[in-house]
Amino acid sequence: MAIYGKLKLEHSLAITAVLISACLMAGCGGSDDSSDNDPNDTVTPSNNIPVADAGSDQMVITGSLVQLDGHLSSDIDGDTLSYQWTIDSAPDDSVTLTDAQNVMASFTASIDGDYVISLIVNDGSDNSVADSIIVSSQSSTVTETLYSIVDTHQSICYSSSSGDENKCDGKGYDADYNGHQPDYTLSNDGLIVTDNVTGLIWQQSSDINEDGLLNYDDKLFQPDAVEHCDNLTLAGRSDWRLPSVKEAYSLILFSGKDASDYQGTDTSTLVPFIDQVFDWAFGDLDSGVDRIIDGQYASTTLYQSTTMNGDATMFGVNYVDGRIKGYPSDTKPFYVRCVAGNEDYGLNDFEVLTSDTVSDLATELMWQTSDSDSSNWDDAVSQCETATTASFSDWRLPNAKELQSLVDYSISPDTHSSAAIDAVFDSSSFTNEAGVKDWGYYWSSTTHVSNSGDGSNAVYVSFGRALGYMQSTILDVHGAGSQRSNDKVDVITEPGAQSATGSEGEFYYKGPQGDILRHNNKVRCVRDTE
Repeated sequence: MAIYGKLKLEHSLAITAVLISACLMAGCGGSDDSSDNDPNDTVTPSNNIPVADAGSDQMVITGSLVQLDGHLSSDIDGDTLSYQWTIDSAPDDSVTLTDAQNVMASFTASIDGDYVISLIVNDGSDNSVADSIIVSSQSSTVTETLYSIVDTHQSICYSSSSGDENKCDGKGYDADYNGHQPDYTLSNDGLIVTDNVTGLIWQQSSDINEDGLLNYDDKLFQPDAVEHCDNLTLAGRSDWRLPSVKEAYSLILFSGKDASDYQGTDTSTLVPFIDQVFDWAFGDLDSGVDRIIDGQYASTTLYQSTTMNGDATMFGVNYVDGRIKGYPSDTKPFYVRCVAGNEDYGLNDFEVLTSDTVSDLATELMWQTSDSDSSNWDDAVSQCETATTASFSDWRLPNAKELQSLVDYSISPDTHSSAAIDAVFDSSSFTNEAGVKDWGYYWSSTTHVSNSGDGSNAVYVSFGRALGYMQSTILDVHGAGSQRSNDKVDVITEPGAQSATGSEGEFYYKGPQGDILRHNNKVRCVRDTE
C-alpha cells in the first residue's frame, strides 16, 4: 500500500509539472502588463563569497614580533569585512595571536619552526575560504644574522677627466659590479617599508606631525628624535628606534644627483639619493631657515670628539646631496625616519685570516689589512683591480657603502689617537694641513654625480678628521666617519676650488664649510667571500 501511494504521488507531480510548463509556454493568464508583476514583490540577489588574503610566507628570526596583514582581502560586492586569524599549527603550543579579529594581527615566534597561520573573512553573510601562510622562524646565530650591504644602485660609468657618461667596460668602477640590489616591500597599508636585503623595517613617511606635509615642522633636534622613535607605536610594533648612521646610510642610493650647486627653486627635476618607495623632502625654503640641500636625517650616532668650534656632533645622512656629515646635535633640527628589526645591522665581526687580510663575518667581505697611497682615483681603482694580496686576484675598490661599513664610530683621532677603524687594521698616518698627526680619506669606487650629470667627482670616506678651512682656520668640520667627495683627477682643476697655505704647504678647499680636498687619498681593497 505504501509503495502504491508513493507511485501515485510521483505520477501526479509529473503531470502537474507538464501542465505548468505548457502554461508558461502559452502565456497562460497573462499579458504584457500582467498584474503578476507586483511592485511589492522583491528578488533577493545572490551574495558573492568574499576572498581572504593572508599575505605572503615569511622568514623571521626567533623571538621577533611577526606582523600579519589581511588588507588585500576583498569582497566583490563591496561589503564590510570582518576578520578571523587562527594558528593552525605551531612548534610552540602556547603561542597566541594578538588582535586575531582585526585586519592586522601579530604573534611572537618564540621558538624555531614553521607556524601555519590562516585567515577567514566574513562579509556579513558568508565566510571566505581560509587562506594560509607559513611563517618560518630560525634562531639568531652567527651564520643566520649575516646582513648584506645594499648596493649603491649606480649603473652608469663616467669619464674621470670630462665627467661624461661612458660605457662600462670592466675597469673596476662601482657600476661594473652588481652587488645586492635594492629590494623593498611596502606594506598594504602604506605605513612601513621592509628592506628585503638588510632585514630592516622602516617608516615609509617622515611626516611625524601627520599633517600631510613633509616640511620644516616635521624636523626634530636629535635628543627629541631619539625620544620620538622610542615612543612610537606603528603597524602593531613598539620596537621602533632612531637608526644608527650605518642603518640610515643603508638607504642611500648613488643613482641620485647632488643638488648642492642648484640655484633654482623648482625641485621637480632633482633626483634624491633614496628609493621612491619612501617619502622624502628637500630643505623647506618656506621656513626661512633651510636651503634646498637641508635634507639631513637624524641618527643615534654621536661623534666621540667635537666639530667646528667645540660643537657636540651627530652624524646625519643627507639624501639630497648624498653625504654623511657631522652636524650640531643640539642646535639643528633634522628629518626623522624610525627603524625596527635586525638590531645586529652595522655590527662588525672581524676575523684575522692572514697577516694581509681581515674578514668581516657579518658582511662576508674580506679586506686588505694594510692601506696604500694613490696618485688619483683611477690609480686607486687600478691598484685594487690588479692586486694579488693573499694570492686572490678578485680584489676591487669598495663602493661607498661597503667602505663606510668599516668605520668604527666609537673611535675618533682626538680621543683615541687613531683612525676611526678597528685595531685589526693597519692605517697609515700623516701630518695634515694643520700640522697635526691624522689619518686619511679613503677612495671608494662610487662616482658622486652632480645635478648637471657631471661624474668627475668620486666618493670618499674620512677615517681621519674631515677637515675644512673656515675664516682662515683649519678645523675638523664634519668628523671622522664622514662621507664626502672630490675631483677624481686633480683638485686644482675642481670648479669652485680655492687654495690656501697651511703648515704643510699649499692645499685646496671648496664649499660652505671649506672642505679640504686631496687627490692622493688612501686605498683599502675588498673582495667577496661568499
